[in-house]
Amino acid sequence: MSTMTKRIFRATLLVGVAVLIASLTLVMGALYSYFGRVQESQLRDELSLAVVGVEQNGTDYLKQLRSDQYRITWLCADGAVLYDTQADAESMENHAQRQEVQQALATGEGESSRYSDTLLQKTVYYAKRLPDGTVLRVSDVHEQAGIIWHTVDALPAAAAPGAAVAGCIDWDWRFDKMQQHTGEHILSGILHQMFGAENVGFHVGTEVVRMDTSVPISPEGLRQAELAANRIVWQDVPVLISYPTREELAALVYRSKKEIEGQVRIVTIPGADVCACCGTHTRTTGQVGQIKILASENYKGGVRLSVVCGARALAAAQAMRARQAEIGALLSAKADQTAVAVHRVYDEYTALKFTHFGLCSQLFDALAQLTAPDADAIRTLPGLDPDGLHRLAVRLTEATTGLCAALTPTEKGTGYCLARRDGDVRALTKALNAALNGRGGGKPGICQGSCAATPEQVERFLKENNKL
Repeated sequence: MSTMTKRIFRATLLVGVAVLIASLTLVMGALYSYFGRVQESQLRDELSLAVVGVEQNGTDYLKQLRSDQYRITWLCADGAVLYDTQADAESMENHAQRQEVQQALATGEGESSRYSDTLLQKTVYYAKRLPDGTVLRVSDVHEQAGIIWHTVDALPAAAAPGAAVAGCIDWDWRFDKMQQHTGEHILSGILHQMFGAENVGFHVGTEVVRMDTSVPISPEGLRQAELAANRIVWQDVPVLISYPTREELAALVYRSKKEIEGQVRIVTIPGADVCACCGTHTRTTGQVGQIKILASENYKGGVRLSVVCGARALAAAQAMRARQAEIGALLSAKADQTAVAVHRVYDEYTALKFTHFGLCSQLFDALAQLTAPDADAIRTLPGLDPDGLHRLAVRLTEATTGLCAALTPTEKGTGYCLARRDGDVRALTKALNAALNGRGGGKPGICQGSCAATPEQVERFLKENNKL
């Protein structure tokens, strides 16, 4: 074969290979785009079906789902996780800052995508707001064939398929969650022991741990439970993790919010709690530091608790001490005397209110005495609250059959109370609200509200329209 022939053959081969590579690139790109659209369409369809199922059957629908391809998360309006098909909701972070969730809360639907830092593959999320204000979100799974996909908002410039990734635990963040979670175990177990209370809702927020109980508990009962929970902390008992066999599990008494299939992980805190849980915990109860109930309120037949543990409990105590010091300085009282000082100020304030009430009554009487029996009475007084406006208007109606109006300037305009003895001021009130950007109403003889105009503008309007 001649040299020229070899060159022609080589060039033809190279062109053929280049065309083949270009064709494969185009085909792969088209297929990637196509299957991406198919995946997104399937996710949307799965979300639509889940919305109907959850609206009709709630968590019962989600519990019966068995999908290796889709993951569905049900969220409160505040971002707390109510249920997740592939993870323990109690151990999951608040989702309020997720882009797709924020969009769903604002417009009804939302979507976003993030990328895996190990497989460099896009994970798509779709979310939809339900009629009750909760949000349902669907995504493809984060674990397949034993491979865990970690998602991040952005990738470093050096990221490439096959590259090793070095990661480290944010220990301060992790240990805080461990303290809160273990403290919740202890307190929930103690409440169950003392009152038979079930933990029917739990979320580790950025500031406090929210706990909802199934039964009401008195303030004294909560105080006793808090003390008992902290005794477990002081004893520094080990937090035990076990994986019992099916037979061992059947004989075990433990807390669990739902039926669990397969291997169950049991967390045991001697003297406090035995619970099925897959979250992270401290090694011993002493590492929890302290358990403090900051607040409680009646909620759905039980109580909702705001709880802090460990470093958060210390921060809460320090903030409380700072507030107490500020109050003490204002009241010229020592730290252990602030309550006494507050009671003293409250008593003085109550006495001033009674004095103010009496002085206002005298002033209203004087204004009524200056009113002719059949004249309109439009009076403007600064500093009147809604009750004072009402009292002045009623007192003026005792002196005249004409239109009576009590007005007072406010930050946003004017507070008013219109009245007429044996008359109807509703039409006049409606006209005033329409003309002066106001809100208010009442009964035929007396109406009350506020508007964006000045007292002078209101008085002028009333004089021009008092026949309505």
